[in-house]
Order: sequence, then structure tokens, then C-alpha cells
Amino acid sequence: MRDTVTSHLRSVLSVLTHTGTVSLMCQRILEDQSRDGWTVGEQREREREERERNQCKEGCRGEQDSIRRRGGGGESIIWSGHSHAWTSEGKGGNRKTCWEKTYKNRDRVSKLHTGRLEKNRKNKRLDIRERGRERGFKPFLCESAHTCPTNRVTGQGEAGLFGGGTRRRTLMPERRSMGGPHPAVLVVGALLLGPLVGALDVPLDLPQPPTITHQSPKDYIIDPRENIVIHCEAKGKPHPSFSWTRNGTHFDLEQHPNVHMRPHSGTLVVDISRERAEHYEGWYQCTARNKHGTAVSDDIVVRQPLEFIILRAVLKGSPLWSKEKIKPIVIQEGVSLVLPCRPPAGFPPPIVFWMDNNFQRLPQSNRVSQSLNGDLYFSNVLREDSRSDYICYARFPHTQTIQQKQPITVKVLNLDAINETMEAFYNDTDLFSEDPVDERKPAFLIPSGPTSSKMVLRGQVLEMECIAEGLPTPDISWAKVSGELPTARASVLHHQKILRIVNVSEADAGDYRCTARNRLASVHHTIQVTVKAAPYWISGAPRNLILAPGEGGSLMCRASGTPKPSIQWAMNGIPIEYAPKDPSRKVEDDTIIFTEVLTGSSAVYQCNVSNQHGYLLANAFVNVLSEPPRVLTPANKVYQVIKNHRALLECTSFGSPKPQITWFKESRSGTLDPETHKEHDNGTLEIRVAQPKNSGKYTCVARNSLGIYENHVHLEVKEPTRILRQPEYRVVQRGKSVVFECKVKHDPSLTPTMTWLKDDGELPDDERFVVDADSLTIGDVTESDAGVYTCIMNTTLDQDSASAELTVVERPEPPTDLELTDHKKRSVQLTWIPGDEHNSPIQTFVIQYEDTLHHHRGHWHNLTEVPGTKTTAHLKLSPYVHYTFRVLAVNSMGVSRPSFPSKMYKTEPSAPDENPTDVRGFGTEHDNLVISWKPLSGLQANGPGLHYRVMWRQKMTDSEWIVATVANNSKFIVSRTPTFVPYELKVQAVNDCGAAPEPAVADGHSGEDLPVAAPESVQAYVLNSTLVEVHWEPVPQKLIRGYLKGYKVYYWRERSLHKHNPHHAEKQILTFSGNHSKGKLPGLHPVSLYSFNVRVFNGKGDGPPSRNQQFETPEGVPSAPSSLTVTNPSLDSLSLEWNPPRDRNGLLTGYTLKYHPVNNSNELGPEEELALAANETSVTLRNLKYSTRYKFYLNAKTRKGAGPAVTQEAVTVVDEAVASRQVDIATQGWFIGLMCAIALLILILLIICFIQRNKGGKYPVKEKEDAHTDPEFQPMKDEDCTFGEYSDNEDHKPLKGSRTPSSGTVKRDDSDDSLVDYGEGGDGQFNEDGSFIGQYSGKSTGRDAAGPAAEGHESSEAPSPINAMNSLNSFV
Repeated sequence: MRDTVTSHLRSVLSVLTHTGTVSLMCQRILEDQSRDGWTVGEQREREREERERNQCKEGCRGEQDSIRRRGGGGESIIWSGHSHAWTSEGKGGNRKTCWEKTYKNRDRVSKLHTGRLEKNRKNKRLDIRERGRERGFKPFLCESAHTCPTNRVTGQGEAGLFGGGTRRRTLMPERRSMGGPHPAVLVVGALLLGPLVGALDVPLDLPQPPTITHQSPKDYIIDPRENIVIHCEAKGKPHPSFSWTRNGTHFDLEQHPNVHMRPHSGTLVVDISRERAEHYEGWYQCTARNKHGTAVSDDIVVRQPLEFIILRAVLKGSPLWSKEKIKPIVIQEGVSLVLPCRPPAGFPPPIVFWMDNNFQRLPQSNRVSQSLNGDLYFSNVLREDSRSDYICYARFPHTQTIQQKQPITVKVLNLDAINETMEAFYNDTDLFSEDPVDERKPAFLIPSGPTSSKMVLRGQVLEMECIAEGLPTPDISWAKVSGELPTARASVLHHQKILRIVNVSEADAGDYRCTARNRLASVHHTIQVTVKAAPYWISGAPRNLILAPGEGGSLMCRASGTPKPSIQWAMNGIPIEYAPKDPSRKVEDDTIIFTEVLTGSSAVYQCNVSNQHGYLLANAFVNVLSEPPRVLTPANKVYQVIKNHRALLECTSFGSPKPQITWFKESRSGTLDPETHKEHDNGTLEIRVAQPKNSGKYTCVARNSLGIYENHVHLEVKEPTRILRQPEYRVVQRGKSVVFECKVKHDPSLTPTMTWLKDDGELPDDERFVVDADSLTIGDVTESDAGVYTCIMNTTLDQDSASAELTVVERPEPPTDLELTDHKKRSVQLTWIPGDEHNSPIQTFVIQYEDTLHHHRGHWHNLTEVPGTKTTAHLKLSPYVHYTFRVLAVNSMGVSRPSFPSKMYKTEPSAPDENPTDVRGFGTEHDNLVISWKPLSGLQANGPGLHYRVMWRQKMTDSEWIVATVANNSKFIVSRTPTFVPYELKVQAVNDCGAAPEPAVADGHSGEDLPVAAPESVQAYVLNSTLVEVHWEPVPQKLIRGYLKGYKVYYWRERSLHKHNPHHAEKQILTFSGNHSKGKLPGLHPVSLYSFNVRVFNGKGDGPPSRNQQFETPEGVPSAPSSLTVTNPSLDSLSLEWNPPRDRNGLLTGYTLKYHPVNNSNELGPEEELALAANETSVTLRNLKYSTRYKFYLNAKTRKGAGPAVTQEAVTVVDEAVASRQVDIATQGWFIGLMCAIALLILILLIICFIQRNKGGKYPVKEKEDAHTDPEFQPMKDEDCTFGEYSDNEDHKPLKGSRTPSSGTVKRDDSDDSLVDYGEGGDGQFNEDGSFIGQYSGKSTGRDAAGPAAEGHESSEAPSPINAMNSLNSFV
């Protein structure tokens, strides 16, 4: 009998499958019907498959058809959904791969068949073993639970053939902030957050009433492919027993051999392979009881999906969808139209969508949209809406079946076409309109009327729709009349036609207005929304109550709903009013109050809250116990937390009465600071901001009236993980290499793990990707390497990550498909298709042409450029050219290869459009005229036989134009012309097709000759001793005989008016370009006689000179004396000798000598001044201070004034008596000992410096030593371990222009700062131990003295006490 039914069903299925009305689900039903049953091993395998399928649903987010296929070595499961297929290794495999199907042809695609699909495990490929149209599978990674990172979830929504739009959800922050605790840190955080608020659990070794821990949902939809499994799990001490009721009566398992209860569990398993599933429909309730009480489950309604009932009706002969013949619809263009769908009912309701015969979704827009009930609405129809394959599909989510309606034909005609075809369609057509359609105001197709109402339950999704017709198409907008739309929860879908509000609350009740508007008018519709609510908990379900004998407490069942729900209490499954009386119990509405409970009064209480929209059922027990305290947290548990994060130290305890918890640090004497520590009611210790000082041992003490218990835990505060150097955005050219750096700092006690991701996935398995300790290197970059790269540094407690994007760029690909359109005589339109820009936007397109008529092949010229956003160009062309075009693309990386050339485009010849440019007339000889021009190019010739018509005539005359014809040349010479006469010139282009337009007239001159006249009235005006201004009258233009270039003044010095100066006669020329009548002669010598003349010059040369004239320059100030030397220095006097100035510039009237004493700080003392006669060349200065430096200034004077000064410095001789006393001081023992100590200290410093140099580099210790070095040793230089000058460089710069005497000679620009100049000898450079003391002591004193003994000594020497005293006596 079974085989007969199966055979009949198969024959029916084969027919339905060909009609496209039944999905593959039917085949699975037949497979289930044909099986003899499942073994225990098969049942376990099915449960494992159920778990794996749930994992794939979570990871891939697909709504799939389930197809089972048995294999040889192991079992594989293929989930083939609307656009996804999922495979899992049956045995030994743990890698899952989702397969996404894309349809690449427009033919009707047959359903997937398991016999034609095979998973290729080696290369993760889905093979199709039989011929068919399934193509385009591509892998979609779905990581299993033990390989997916907990902080990265990837989902894939409905897509493809029968799904909705793709929805992809990726939880992967690009740069994770470390401001809050990281999930990994919740070793101390999230794992302990539960005990802060969770219910108190009784240890399982203590007596306790039953507690239901797991149960099936209230609505259980039967899947006929699977056994019915109704879950009921509970715990208690002793372990509870289980029983079931069905439809309110006891369900006896012995009377149902197909039903069994799992061992140690209340879960029912119904084997529906032997009996039809509908026999087990009904509502079930599980009871778990032990001697301390009874707990009950929710009412679990078990039923079949409505679509299976319909499917079975089909198999019995009833249609799934109405099979009536749908007449074609002929409709006038512009009117509105509604195509009904009316799918079969289902639970949950089916998902409706419209497609064509090629399984392509029908496009929807503001004009065409699908309503919530599945009908297809046209606000107005267009001719393009005509088609014969409007097909409505219904997908039932639970069973994954697809149903389709008969195709609907729509023919849109204008009025004339309707009249012509009415007769043909008359007997088989519904004619919707006859009148011409004009523009019309909006009107609502749905909903109807001005107002409507809608009721929605709290927490559900509210969807309101308004679809309007009109011409032009109306626009829809939404508003809430009585308030604002909840923008965070509201969205507008389907081209503004549906307003969707998620997680509805009571505040969303009110009036909503939708407005339809076009340019003619607007219309409104108001939807009155009422929000009801099934019962919901206000402060959570009642919690278990653990009391000690004599204690009191309460159970609260606080819930709300709309309308207000009723509350019913029960004890151990019995209504409270029928339960045994208990004087310690008092029921007050939603609360049961217990006072002075007794041992043995433990029980389970049920709270049932219900209204017309639903119910809530909760179990809560009262357990009366007497137990001393115990700490359930393991002893010596180590908690680790990241610095500056919250630390939670657990002290989970149990006792009755409830223990009191106290915390201590290190010992019981260590109190905790309440500002930084908080003890929670459940015993958890919270350290708000953990610091390293918080590390250590903590003790929690639990005590009640029956005893005391203590436990120790340890806290370790770790340094956070930080990315110090993040990867940066990179733009790299294809074929190059790129490096992403990711340098990290972490706690040394934690083991770090560096992971690199590409686009939130694994790096490609490619040897070009090299991962180092702190970098990622990608070699030979390709375009597929572009993406976002993320480095993640994980430790056991925290992590840090940073991301950077890689953009791979390259020169663009050449444009393609060049096409010439809009052909005209002088223009053409060129279009092209751009090539791949390789991530670097195209900036410009360069259009080039090749002219094979005038040039050889391969000679390309730039014609024009257009912006990179354009793909067309209007090209202006020249006549008589054979054009071939090509296009090049330019981006930031360079220029692409040229495109393939376009077709040749030939233009016809014509007369020239333009004449030659740059027409000029000039002479190369004094009697000719050369006419030149810039010839036309081949493009400008416009035709064959190009030549030029050259015309000229003298300007300012009415003479006729003289004409000459020139070919293959760009100049013409006219001979025997007057000298430098203006001409008018014209050059016209002519070819075989005619002449160019009349040319413009250009000006020119015949050849030049030398000027024939000299300037007149030449005079000289002396301005000062070195400057003279010369005046003249310009030469008339006709006498210049050419273009005036300017005037030249020739002048020379005849002699000096001073008898001592030599005679000079060299000539100089000063040119004044342009038409000038005067000019200045600078740089003359004073007291001199000069001669000069003036000449005019043109392009040919100079004219004759004017008559020579003379002028005399007056006296000036003299130059500085040529030398100044110091001689015969003594204790209080010295002599100065000098030579007269080289240029006296007049009669010397005398000399002025000024001098100052100079102290060690280069400060000048009081000034002395002497007036000396002109014939003196030496002077002796007396009454000077001994051992003092002086600075001298000497200048010469004429009647005109004083000239510049020469400077010199000198030092008087040291007093020998004082020197002898100072030498005696230097020979004292204390002074020698001091010098030895200093030398020893210097030697030690040199040794240290030598060691440091050998080590190399600077270390932090050395920097600290440098910062705290004794100031006595600050002059040491770090660079070379030498000692710098112990002086202020700015104060010891030599005075400007100073000279230092040595052996009676003047040395300019030298600085002799040797201390020998100040002392009695030059051999004191080293101390007694041979150390070099001079550099340590510095040069500051050496710059204050100079003398004859200083010659040849440039280095610093040992300090002398004599010099030290002399420095003190500088101004005494």
C-alpha cells in the first residue's frame, strides 16, 4: 500500500515539476515518505545536521531549501536556497563553504537537483554532474564556530533568484578604540557581569525544587522532513521526573509507540516516518516534579505549516493556485492598472515577488510598485509595460517551497491602436478604457477613502502603505499628525510608498498622514494607528526565593499589557486557591508575601499573566534551607585585567541565611578604599579603574549565623596593548611592492599574536604576502591586492587593531570602439569607450590625428584634449586632409597606449582660410627691402598648388601695389630701393581652388645706412667730484638714416690736477639707448681734467662724433692712509708710523688720530684725539698705562673733509716687578698642587670619554650624567671629547677693522690671541705632568693681550698668574 501511494505521488510530482508550480521540497517529501524509518545512529546524525544547519543559517543568513544526499565515505548536506548552497564535510571535516548562485543567462532556469550537484572538496568547487543550466556558482566563506573570530560576524541576506535584495552585515571596526573594555578583557568583566544581576543558583548537591532550564517555543511548526522534537529540560535535587499533557489531558506514552522520552530528560521525540504528522497536532505542556515541588512549561502548540496542508491537497487533486485562464489585459496608455496576485495562505505568510519567464525580477519604480498584499500597482501605464510574462511567485519561508501563478499578459495601446485591434480581442479581452487619457490629479489606489485604521502589537513592526495613481506619477510623503516620526526606528521603503516602524511602542499610536502630490494637485489619507500589547514583564519574571526557617520574603509578578492583563497564581501546578493552606503565605494581587517560613514549605509557584493578545508563564520556587556559608568561586583563582579597565573579583557564595561578604587586600587588616572599590550585593568586588598598585591577593569572607568561610583570589593588572605605529594608506603602482607597518607595545607577560586581514578576511595564500613581526610586505602588487588591510594584535586579555587601505594604480588602458559620427565638411564627432582607469581617475583624453596625404604613416599630431569625464569630442577639421584619429588616456600614473585608429575621414580641398602671418619688411643693404612671412602648414593650405601673392608700395603715397608671385619660399627681396623708406606690405595665400581673404597690411622699411650728423650743443655740468651730467640736442630722424638705437658718450681722463698723481688717458664709452638728450657719467676721479664727445648710432653703426669738450672735477675726500704700524712699545709709550693715502683727491690739510684703551671684555675706554700736520708720517704716544691694549684710528683730511680711517691695536709692555711677584706666586706649593689635581681630573675625563666613544652612541645613563655634570667641566664637547673655550664667543669677537701688530708689521684680518703675547715667554704650554692645560683654562684672557712676543703662536697656552693679575689692572 505504501509503495502504491508513493508511486502515485511520484507520478503527480513529475507533472507538477514540469509546470513549475512545485519546488524541490516535494522530492524531499517523497524521499521521506519512501523511507522505512530512522535508526538511532541516523537520528543522531540528523541532530548533528540540525546543529550544523543552524550554524550556517547564522553565518550565511540564507533562507535555503534543504536537500539531503547520501555519499559513500561520509554524508554531505547541500543547502540549495534561492541564491546560496552550503556544504559541510560529513566526517572529519570542519570547514564549511557557502555557494552563491548567479544566473548569467536569460533562459528559464530549471530547479536544482541533488543528483546533479557534487561538492569538490579539494578545490572547494560545486560540480554539476548532469547537463543543465545551473551556472555561475561562486564560493562564499562561512566559517564554523570554532574558527570564526568572536568579534567578526559575517552575514548574507536574501538574494538571487527568489530572494529579496542583498543584505550584508559585517561587524568589524576599522580602528578599535581602547576607551572601553575589550571583549577579551571580560575574563574579569563580562563573565562576572552575570552574577551582579542574575538569580541565585542553589548548588546541585543541596535539596531544591525543579527548575525548567529549556523548552520548545510556544509555536512549534512541524517540518514533515524531520521528527517532532518537543524539548523539556529541568534540574532539581532530587532529579525531577517528567510527564506531559496534550490538549489538557494526560499524554500516555505507552499508547503511542512512535513517541519516546529521552533518558534523564522530558524531551519528547515523535517519529513521523511511521505515522502522519497531523496526528500529533495539538497543545502540549510538560510537568517536572520532585518531592520539593512541581514546575510546568508553557503551552506548546504543535501544528503543521499551512502550505503543507495545501500541498497535500494538491497531491489529492486540488490546485495550489487557481488555474483559471487569465485573459490578456489590453489597456490604454496613461491609465492606472492593478495586477492581482492573491497567493495561497500560509503560516508564516508567504513572501511574494513578481518575475518574468527568465527569472528576472520585474523592475519597480515610483510608477510601478508591489503592495504589501503582493498585488502589482501601476500609477500609469506606458507602452514599454507591454509584456506577456507578468508572473507572481510566492515563497513559503518555513518549508522553502516556491509557488507561481499563471503568467499575465498586458498590452498597452494608445487610442488609435485600441480601435484597430478591438475587434481582434473583442471576444477574449477586458477593455479597461476608451477615452483619451489626459493629465489627472492624484488619487489613492490603496487604501481607499480619506481615512483608515490599523492595529499593531507592541514590539512588532508597523507597516503602512499608500499607493496613488495619477499622471504625471505622484510622489508620496509621510508625516505624523500628532507628533514627530521616530526617526531612529522609522524608514520609508518601496519608493516612499511604505512607512515602516520597528519595535513599536505605545508612543507610536496616533494619526499618520500620507500625501500624494503631482504638479496638478495633492491628496491626503490619514491612518489611525492603535497600539495594543501582549503581556510583558515590567521588572522581569519572578525570581527564585531561598529562605532560612523563620525568614520572610516575596515573589513579585509585575507585568503590563494593553488591555491590562489578568494575573493567576498557582503552586506546584495547582491554582493557588486550591493549594494547601499556608499561614506564612499571603497573596496580594501580583505579589506573594512570605513571613516566618517553616522547614518543609518549599514549593514551585507559577505566575500566569494573560490578555487577549497573549500570555506569560513563569516558574519561581521558594526553597527553605538552613546552610552555613560556602564560597563557590575556586580558591586562589587568578584574575587578569588591563590597566585602566574595570576589574570584577568574584566571590560567588551560597548559604541560608544569605551570607554577608567582606573583602580584604593582602590580609584582614588591609581595608579597601571606597572611592576606588565597590562591593556589590552578590559579593563581587569591583575596582573601577584598575592600576598596577591594585595587583595582589584579595580575601573574601562569607559569614552568616551558621558559620564563616573565606576564599583567596589574586589580581594581576597588565599593561594595555597599543599599536604605536599604524599602517598608513598606500597608493602603489602595479608590479611594485608595498609595506604596511604595525608596531605594537604590549605587556611582556602576555603572549601576543599578530594577525593580518584583508577586507576582513584571511590573507590570500600567496608567497607574495610576507608577514614579519611588525610589518606586512606585498611584492609584485596586482590589482586584486587592493583593499583594506587590518593588523590585529591579540593577547589573552585585550587587543588593538588598525586598518589602512591599499589602492593599486596603473596607467589607464587605451580607449576602445572609436566611432565617427555627424560627418560635415569641416567637422566630425568622435566618440569612444574609456578603458580601465586602474583606480587613478582619467584626467584628460588626448586626441591625435595622422595625415597620410601630407605626411608619411606613423606621423601623429596632437589635435585637442578633452576632460577625462567626457567620452566624445567635436573635432574641427581642415580641408584637403586624410584624417585618421586615435585617443590616449592620461591619469596621474602616465599616458595609456594609443587606441586602435579610427576609420579614415577625407575632407575636400578649398581655398585657403587664412593668409601667412608675421609679415615683416626690412633691409639687409641700404638699397633693398626684404619681405618675409611665416608660411602656411600643410593643414592650412586647404588644397594643392599653394603659392603666395606678395604686394608692396611706399607708405604715404597713392602709388599702385607692386605684385610678385612666390612659391616654395617664405621671403622676397626688392632691390634698388631708397635708403630707410617706409613701405606697406601684403602677402596673400593662393591655391588651385582660389585665394585666401584679403590680407592685412603690414609696415616695413628698406635698408639702413650710417648716420650723417653728430649731436649739437654738447655741454657738461659737474654735479660733484665724481659725477658729471652731459647734455646735447638730438639728431634729426632723417639724418639718422635708420632706426634710432641711442647715443654714446666717449670720455677719457686727460690728467690729474694734483701734481703728485700720474697722468691717465684711457677712453671709456657710456651708451644711452633710445631717444635721449642727456646722461650722467658716474665714477669719475676728483681733481681731474676730462675730455668727451657724443655720437648717435642706429642699426648700421655709429655716426660722426661731436666736437671734443672738456670739464674739471673738484676736490674730494682722501682715501685711508695706505699703512699704519706700531713701533717701539714700552711700559708707558709706543710709536705709530704711517704712509699717506694712495688717492689724495686734493691737497692734504692734516691727519686725525683717535685711540681708546680696551679691557678684557672688549669694552672701549675714554677716547683721546690728536691733530697732526699733513707732512707728518709718525707720532710717539706717552703716558700710557702699562700692560694695556689700545685701539687706534687714523684718517687724512683735505679741504673737502676727512676720509676713511685705518685702525690698529697694540699693547704696552708688562711691568717686570709685578711680573716677578706673580712668578713667585706660581712657584708656591699650593698652586702646583691645584694644577696637578686639575690635570688628574682632566685625565680621568679623557679616559671616560674614550670608553664612551668605543661603546658607540649615547645612552640614557650618559644623558643623565650630562645633565648633572659639575659646572666646572661644562666646556667639554660631546662630539669629540675635547674641551671648548671657557668664554663667551660673542664678547670676544675682534673689533671690526682691527689689526694686531707682530714684530712691528701690520697683519690684516688675523686674530692673534696667544697668551704668550701677554707673558714673558712662549714655552709654557704644558704643565709639570705633561697634560695640556691651555684649552681647559680657555682663551678669554688670551684675547685681551698682544705683544711682540706673540708671533707665530696661535694655540692657547697654560694660564699665568701674571696674566691673571694684569687682567685685573687693565683699567687701574
